[in-house]
Amino acid sequence: MGALVNMEALILRNNNLSGQLTSSLKNCSDKLAMVDLGENNFDGPIPSWIGDGLHQLIILSLRFNNFSGSLPSTLCYLEKLQVLDLSLNIISGGIPSCIKNFTSMAQNTISSTSGHSYKCGVVINGFIGISYHLDISLMWKGVDQHFKNADMLLKSIDLSSNHLTGDIPPEMEYLIGLISLNLSRNNLTGEITSNIGYLKLLDVLDLSRNHLSGTIPSSLAQIDRLSVLNLSNNQLYGKIPTGTQLQSFPASSFEGNSNLCGEPLDTKCPGEEPTKSQVSTTNGGDESSIFLEALYMSMGIGFFTGFVGLVGSILLLPSWRETYSKFLNTLILKVLKWWKQ
Repeated sequence: MGALVNMEALILRNNNLSGQLTSSLKNCSDKLAMVDLGENNFDGPIPSWIGDGLHQLIILSLRFNNFSGSLPSTLCYLEKLQVLDLSLNIISGGIPSCIKNFTSMAQNTISSTSGHSYKCGVVINGFIGISYHLDISLMWKGVDQHFKNADMLLKSIDLSSNHLTGDIPPEMEYLIGLISLNLSRNNLTGEITSNIGYLKLLDVLDLSRNHLSGTIPSSLAQIDRLSVLNLSNNQLYGKIPTGTQLQSFPASSFEGNSNLCGEPLDTKCPGEEPTKSQVSTTNGGDESSIFLEALYMSMGIGFFTGFVGLVGSILLLPSWRETYSKFLNTLILKVLKWWKQ
């Protein structure tokens, strides 16, 4: 395979391939723009020669394998990289701070390769040299989706479901072209970088199920393109920054942080005062309640007074008793007469 020096895309995903990657692939360094080996059984460490030799890589997907060890710092040499998917492996160690060298991700423009078709080596089917656009399957917003011309549309990092430790490097803030960042289901610690708001193009941010602590940076509320946010099941605390963006997400985006408070959670922050509208509503409700209580009480007293006055007059005054008796007799005679007819 290393003799295929003109190959530009290598797609072997969704097979039962195993073992370690052959180092002969580094001979394809001049043109290889896409390597997709996802959903196989490859194991061993991620080879350092990927970063050392394959400098034309735009898409690297090794998802859903058994790669182990730490992330090689040589990956940072892939300046043209736009999609990095290493999810669902058993990679450990920290995220290298040199990720700021992903130059293409640090730009908010699409790739200059727009519209280019590549020569593809689909080795398992025996076809070499066919025309191919960089298509890839990615976990997107919780659903496995297929993207055509991914080099034109996406800038994404997915390191989810590994064993990564340490802090999220603050150098992540330089990748202002990122559209999706998924670091969920790891063992990351420390705080969310305070300048996360620099990533204004983010559509998806998932940092859930780690051990992140500290407060949620106020700059996060400045990312107005976010459609998916998940910070659940960490150790975050304090008040959720106020802004129309963060309060629009469901409470499930923040649950599992026992010391987090503020909307959209039901947990109120200590010393938090009700808003003016809540105060006015409460006052209005109290005034209305008092008015109704007084009304019902006066009606009851009036009815009781009138009833007692009428009955008392009939029982105590002879003239009233006679008049009442005549009225009853007349009424009874009329009823009997009507009944006979």
